[in-house]
Amino acid sequence: MKDTRLIMGLPITVEIVDTVSPEILEAVFSYFVSVDERFSPYKPESEVSRMPEALSQDMKEVLELAEKTKEETNGYFDIRKPDGSIDPSGIVKGWAIKNAADLLQEKGVQNFFIDAGGDIQTGGTNAEGKEWSVGIRNPFNKAEIIKVIYPRGRGVATSGSYERGDHIYNPLTPDKALDEIVSITVIGPDVLEADRFATAAFAMGQKGVEFIESLAGFEAYSIDKNGIATMTSNFGELTHI
Repeated sequence: MKDTRLIMGLPITVEIVDTVSPEILEAVFSYFVSVDERFSPYKPESEVSRMPEALSQDMKEVLELAEKTKEETNGYFDIRKPDGSIDPSGIVKGWAIKNAADLLQEKGVQNFFIDAGGDIQTGGTNAEGKEWSVGIRNPFNKAEIIKVIYPRGRGVATSGSYERGDHIYNPLTPDKALDEIVSITVIGPDVLEADRFATAAFAMGQKGVEFIESLAGFEAYSIDKNGIATMTSNFGELTHI
């Protein structure tokens, strides 16, 4: 069972290998819709847009995660924009994917694949009983896959400027263009962990891979503006079964 829908301004693909009711697939997509309704800064009636009204438990959780990530990245991650507004999209996507994966597992689903705009969480194996594989795109030619990795249940998040333009900035030097690297793919214990550090690592430029190297249980693959790749020391272990 597999479907792709445009939600949160992104193509979201959910594939369930196990034999389950179609209602479970619908429940996952409904969850993503509810996240978009609550957390989008572009929707006037969203909870984010209505802040600082009374905060829901989910909003408190996301804000706490954002503050934790800001501290752990020495300020390279910050959901507060230069104009003072709040945009939690740099962390909400990974948080939502992880929650969707948890929802599936609570329903007894063991073998699944969730991809929301290139951020991915897998579980179990694919329809052929093999390891799920994830392709890393060439940022200079999106039709080309330059690396294939096997996350084995870990989360994958890619941050860069090639897909959505210059939507990321360095909170420490907000007026300076981020042009050292064009993409960085981070593999972490789960998609939330990968996602919350990928944005900060991109903002760090060439130092992003070094930062990911310092985190236990994480790997990264970065491509700079000249097309040169840099990877963490154990990244190669993810490229073979």
